[in-house]
Amino acid sequence: MLIRAARESDFDAIADLVNHYIRETAIHFGTDTVTAAELHEGWRGHEEVYPCLVAEVDGRFAGYSKAGVFRERAAYAWTTETTVYVERGLERKGVGKALYQRLFAILCAQGFQSAIGGIALPNDASVRLHEALGFMKVAHVVRAGWKFGRFHDLGFWQRDLHPPSGAPRPIVAPVYG
Repeated sequence: MLIRAARESDFDAIADLVNHYIRETAIHFGTDTVTAAELHEGWRGHEEVYPCLVAEVDGRFAGYSKAGVFRERAAYAWTTETTVYVERGLERKGVGKALYQRLFAILCAQGFQSAIGGIALPNDASVRLHEALGFMKVAHVVRAGWKFGRFHDLGFWQRDLHPPSGAPRPIVAPVYG
């Protein structure tokens, strides 16, 4: 398995994967499909701070993981929201775990203090993955989103990236090397 920084050419595969989850599941609360250009443009606006990774298995797209803004106010700058999506048929083969482990290493080096994962519930596979990687459930929002004719709950899991040690250093650009 190869894990690397996302490139512009990856966003077609990323959009296909995200759109599967939008169209077919309540895992993604989006209701309108997205284009590769929309996803790429959204990432370009944040790439100097938030990493985006792609996994390849046997030279083929296998999934992606990214970090993003948790909240807009400056005080939240050291907390990031993370996500990981794995290509169909490659679930439970270590792709999501490998993507997240590499993402967390980059986020730690950047100076982020914690990562937040939002999980539409129920989603036992995602809960297991997050908890296996050190996340703890910190919040549960009842009836947070309406999709496919019913409400779905939303849970938030948090993982410390650095132990508390006083004032944090400024966040630096991601280094993928």
